[in-house]
Amino acid sequence: MSIKPNISLDNADIAILRELQQNARISNLELSDKVNLSATPCARRVKALETSGVIDSYVTRLNPEALGLSLTIYLAVTMDVHTPERFAAFEAAIVGFDEIISCSVVTGRSEDYLLKVVARDMQHYQQFLLGKLTGLPGVRGVHSSFELRSVIDRTALPLD
Repeated sequence: MSIKPNISLDNADIAILRELQQNARISNLELSDKVNLSATPCARRVKALETSGVIDSYVTRLNPEALGLSLTIYLAVTMDVHTPERFAAFEAAIVGFDEIISCSVVTGRSEDYLLKVVARDMQHYQQFLLGKLTGLPGVRGVHSSFELRSVIDRTALPLD
């Protein structure tokens, strides 16, 4: 989906986005009531926000600990060579690793990627690290940092 650059949002759009970031399952009737619009214009605005790409998707957020995924790791990955082909091959390979819940190319560090990984326990992490990640072509090094506790874990974006 393409995103229109510099889309203009008015106060009603921002109010809709705030509500949807807090509860994406809200009914249109309840949403329209919370943002002081009638149901039809509210539904039209939501559809326009979806079409423009401002609303990217709707997801269900799961509790990792409730699913036995009690270990969160931030992994900094260094590649051996910096070519578009090497980066593309690495990125294509890790898309299939369910343990990776976030991956970014970063600057300002000696590493090239910063990954957020979840695992059941240390044994699961070791199997992931040694059995999957470090065996990929181009991975020269990894640095693991383990999350002790999460202080902020937002999904909502600032709308100021």
